[in-house]
Amino acid sequence: MPYEDSPQSIGHAATISAPHMHASAIEHVLPYLIPSSTSPAPRVLDIGSGSGYLTHVMAELVGPRGLVVGLEHIPELRDLGESNMRKSAEGRTLLGSGLVQFRLGDGRLGLKEPARQGEEAGGTAWDVIHVGASAKELHKELLDQLKAPGCIFIPVDDDAAGYSQTVWRVTKDDAGEVTRNKLFGVRYVPLTDAPKKSG
Repeated sequence: MPYEDSPQSIGHAATISAPHMHASAIEHVLPYLIPSSTSPAPRVLDIGSGSGYLTHVMAELVGPRGLVVGLEHIPELRDLGESNMRKSAEGRTLLGSGLVQFRLGDGRLGLKEPARQGEEAGGTAWDVIHVGASAKELHKELLDQLKAPGCIFIPVDDDAAGYSQTVWRVTKDDAGEVTRNKLFGVRYVPLTDAPKKSG
Protein backbone atom coordinates (compact mmCIF):
# COMPACT_ATOMS: atom_id res chain seq x y z
CA MET A 1 0.00 0.00 0.00
CA PRO A 2 1.65 3.24 -1.13
CA TYR A 3 0.39 5.39 1.79
CA GLU A 4 1.05 2.93 4.60
CA ASP A 5 3.71 3.98 7.13
CA SER A 6 5.60 0.71 7.00
CA PRO A 7 8.57 -0.81 5.14
CA GLN A 8 7.91 -2.03 1.59
CA SER A 9 9.80 -4.71 -0.33
CA ILE A 10 11.93 -3.57 -3.26
CA GLY A 11 13.19 -7.07 -4.09
CA HIS A 12 16.52 -8.79 -3.42
CA ALA A 13 15.63 -9.27 0.29
CA ALA A 14 15.67 -5.47 0.71
CA THR A 15 13.05 -2.92 1.71
CA ILE A 16 12.42 0.79 1.53
CA SER A 17 12.05 2.02 5.11
CA ALA A 18 8.79 3.34 6.48
CA PRO A 19 8.32 7.07 5.75
CA HIS A 20 8.64 8.00 9.44
CA MET A 21 12.11 6.36 9.50
CA HIS A 22 13.27 8.46 6.55
CA ALA A 23 12.01 11.56 8.34
CA SER A 24 13.79 10.55 11.54
CA ALA A 25 17.06 9.89 9.71
CA ILE A 26 16.99 13.33 8.08
CA GLU A 27 16.08 15.00 11.37
CA HIS A 28 19.04 13.45 13.17
CA VAL A 29 21.68 14.32 10.55
CA LEU A 30 20.22 17.63 9.32
CA PRO A 31 22.77 19.97 10.97
CA TYR A 32 25.53 18.19 9.02
CA LEU A 33 23.60 18.06 5.71
CA ILE A 34 23.02 21.78 5.28
CA PRO A 35 25.88 23.84 3.80
CA SER A 36 27.59 26.03 6.39
CA SER A 37 30.66 28.23 6.77
CA THR A 38 32.63 25.25 8.11
CA SER A 39 31.30 22.84 5.46
CA PRO A 40 30.10 24.71 2.35
CA ALA A 41 29.95 21.50 0.28
CA PRO A 42 28.68 18.65 2.48
CA ARG A 43 29.61 15.12 1.41
CA VAL A 44 27.11 12.36 2.18
CA LEU A 45 27.46 8.58 1.92
CA ASP A 46 24.13 6.71 1.79
CA ILE A 47 24.92 3.06 2.49
CA GLY A 48 22.17 0.70 1.39
CA SER A 49 20.62 3.37 -0.81
CA GLY A 50 18.01 0.92 -2.15
CA SER A 51 15.22 2.76 -3.97
CA GLY A 52 17.24 5.99 -4.01
CA TYR A 53 14.48 7.92 -2.24
CA LEU A 54 16.53 9.11 0.74
CA THR A 55 19.56 9.67 -1.50
CA HIS A 56 17.46 12.13 -3.51
CA VAL A 57 16.14 13.89 -0.38
CA MET A 58 19.66 14.38 0.96
CA ALA A 59 20.85 15.66 -2.43
CA GLU A 60 18.18 18.37 -2.28
CA LEU A 61 19.63 19.52 1.07
CA VAL A 62 23.41 19.58 0.52
CA GLY A 63 23.35 22.53 -1.87
CA PRO A 64 24.80 22.90 -5.37
CA ARG A 65 28.39 22.15 -4.28
CA GLY A 66 27.61 19.07 -2.20
CA LEU A 67 28.02 15.38 -3.05
CA VAL A 68 25.74 12.46 -2.24
CA VAL A 69 26.81 8.91 -3.09
CA GLY A 70 24.37 6.02 -2.86
CA LEU A 71 26.25 2.77 -2.16
CA GLU A 72 24.72 -0.64 -2.85
CA HIS A 73 26.13 -4.17 -2.84
CA ILE A 74 23.54 -5.53 -5.27
CA PRO A 75 23.86 -4.27 -8.87
CA GLU A 76 20.11 -4.37 -9.49
CA LEU A 77 19.47 -2.15 -6.45
CA ARG A 78 22.22 0.25 -7.46
CA ASP A 79 20.51 0.51 -10.84
CA LEU A 80 17.07 0.86 -9.23
CA GLY A 81 18.12 3.93 -7.22
CA GLU A 82 19.58 5.64 -10.27
CA SER A 83 16.60 4.70 -12.44
CA ASN A 84 14.16 6.11 -9.88
CA MET A 85 16.08 9.40 -9.74
CA ARG A 86 15.97 9.67 -13.52
CA LYS A 87 12.15 9.71 -13.39
CA SER A 88 12.11 13.41 -12.43
CA ALA A 89 13.69 16.44 -14.07
CA GLU A 90 15.32 17.35 -10.73
CA GLY A 91 16.78 13.87 -10.38
CA ARG A 92 18.18 13.91 -13.91
CA THR A 93 19.78 17.30 -13.22
CA LEU A 94 21.35 16.07 -9.96
CA LEU A 95 22.77 12.98 -11.68
CA GLY A 96 23.96 14.93 -14.72
CA SER A 97 25.81 17.44 -12.55
CA GLY A 98 27.63 14.70 -10.65
CA LEU A 99 26.14 15.91 -7.35
CA VAL A 100 24.55 12.47 -6.98
CA GLN A 101 26.25 9.20 -7.88
CA PHE A 102 25.30 5.56 -7.33
CA ARG A 103 28.10 3.06 -6.71
CA LEU A 104 28.54 -0.64 -6.08
CA GLY A 105 30.51 -1.73 -3.02
CA ASP A 106 30.57 -3.20 0.49
CA GLY A 107 28.99 -0.62 2.79
CA ARG A 108 30.76 -2.09 5.82
CA LEU A 109 33.98 -0.69 4.36
CA GLY A 110 32.51 2.73 3.58
CA LEU A 111 33.80 4.38 0.41
CA LYS A 112 37.06 6.19 -0.22
CA GLU A 113 35.96 8.93 -2.58
CA PRO A 114 38.69 11.33 -3.76
CA ALA A 115 38.24 15.08 -3.47
CA ARG A 116 36.59 16.67 -6.49
CA GLN A 117 37.98 19.67 -8.31
CA GLY A 118 37.75 22.73 -6.07
CA GLU A 119 37.47 20.73 -2.85
CA GLU A 120 40.13 21.05 -0.21
CA ALA A 121 42.84 18.39 -0.25
CA GLY A 122 41.49 16.87 2.97
CA GLY A 123 37.95 16.83 1.63
CA THR A 124 37.73 13.10 1.14
CA ALA A 125 35.83 12.28 4.35
CA TRP A 126 32.05 12.30 4.79
CA ASP A 127 30.03 14.91 6.70
CA VAL A 128 27.17 12.41 6.96
CA ILE A 129 27.09 8.64 6.71
CA HIS A 130 23.59 7.20 6.63
CA VAL A 131 23.28 3.42 6.88
CA GLY A 132 19.99 1.92 5.72
CA ALA A 133 20.64 -1.64 6.95
CA SER A 134 21.47 -3.11 10.35
CA ALA A 135 25.19 -3.57 11.05
CA LYS A 136 26.67 -6.14 13.41
CA GLU A 137 28.85 -3.35 14.83
CA LEU A 138 29.83 0.24 14.23
CA HIS A 139 32.54 -0.51 11.68
CA LYS A 140 35.86 1.21 12.26
CA GLU A 141 36.14 2.07 8.56
CA LEU A 142 33.00 4.21 8.81
CA LEU A 143 34.31 6.09 11.85
CA ASP A 144 37.66 6.61 10.15
CA GLN A 145 35.94 8.08 7.06
CA LEU A 146 33.73 10.46 9.08
CA LYS A 147 34.69 14.14 9.03
CA ALA A 148 35.35 16.11 12.19
CA PRO A 149 32.70 17.37 12.68
CA GLY A 150 30.41 14.73 11.20
CA CYS A 151 27.49 12.41 11.96
CA ILE A 152 26.57 8.75 11.37
CA PHE A 153 22.99 7.41 11.53
CA ILE A 154 23.22 3.62 11.80
CA PRO A 155 21.08 0.74 13.07
CA VAL A 156 23.23 -1.75 15.02
CA ASP A 157 22.40 -5.30 16.14
CA ASP A 158 21.94 -5.64 19.91
CA ASP A 159 22.38 -9.42 19.82
CA ALA A 160 24.35 -11.92 17.76
CA ALA A 161 21.25 -13.15 15.91
CA GLY A 162 20.25 -9.64 14.82
CA TYR A 163 16.70 -9.93 16.23
CA SER A 164 17.08 -6.79 18.34
CA GLN A 165 18.46 -3.59 16.79
CA THR A 166 18.96 -0.01 17.93
CA VAL A 167 19.61 3.11 15.87
CA TRP A 168 22.74 4.95 16.96
CA ARG A 169 23.55 8.58 16.24
CA VAL A 170 27.31 8.84 16.27
CA THR A 171 28.93 12.26 16.11
CA LYS A 172 32.52 13.39 15.80
CA ASP A 173 33.35 16.90 17.01
CA ASP A 174 35.89 19.36 15.63
CA ALA A 175 38.62 17.78 17.75
CA GLY A 176 37.77 14.26 16.54
CA GLU A 177 36.13 13.12 19.78
CA VAL A 178 33.39 10.55 19.13
CA THR A 179 30.04 10.45 20.96
CA ARG A 180 27.62 7.55 20.57
CA ASN A 181 23.92 7.96 21.42
CA LYS A 182 21.40 5.12 21.22
CA LEU A 183 18.11 6.51 19.90
CA PHE A 184 15.40 3.82 19.54
CA GLY A 185 14.74 0.20 18.62
CA VAL A 186 14.16 -0.72 14.97
CA ARG A 187 13.88 -3.67 12.60
CA TYR A 188 16.08 -3.30 9.48
CA VAL A 189 17.34 -5.80 6.93
CA PRO A 190 20.95 -6.81 7.68
CA LEU A 191 24.06 -5.14 6.27
CA THR A 192 25.65 -8.26 4.80
CA ASP A 193 27.28 -9.77 1.75
CA ALA A 194 25.18 -9.59 -1.40
CA PRO A 195 22.96 -12.70 -1.81
CA LYS A 196 24.62 -15.38 -3.90
CA LYS A 197 23.00 -16.03 -7.29
CA SER A 198 21.49 -19.47 -7.63
CA GLY A 199 22.24 -21.68 -10.59
